[in-house]
Amino acid sequence: MQYKTEPKEKFTVIKLTDTSLSSNLVPELTDLTNTILEKAPKNLVLNLSEVTNWDLAIMEQLANAQQKYYDNNASFVICCLSNSLQDSLDQTDFAEIMNTTPTESEAWDIVQMEEIERELLDSDDMEFNTQE
Repeated sequence: MQYKTEPKEKFTVIKLTDTSLSSNLVPELTDLTNTILEKAPKNLVLNLSEVTNWDLAIMEQLANAQQKYYDNNASFVICCLSNSLQDSLDQTDFAEIMNTTPTESEAWDIVQMEEIERELLDSDDMEFNTQE
């Protein structure tokens, strides 16, 4: 699997450069998403602008990875899906649960908004605990 990594202050952007994501790439993609989650910044924007088709197993892996990120107070947004990727995603139940945006800029905005939300929730929890 070919990709480019671009670290930012609050997240990492990974741009997959393969045009096709087949099910045999699931282990490598799982390792990649797990590696990002284990280090700071642990938020991920996955840019799929080069990808023209993907297998159902890839969609399932990405949905599971996104859930793992959110379970670990981190963001994972997928962006720049081609019409063919979006069409194939829309034919699955994963379309309802996956966090996708049309552009990378919108993905960045979501990650930053979720970071602010987590910071506010953390400060509310600390305030609540000090009042007990």
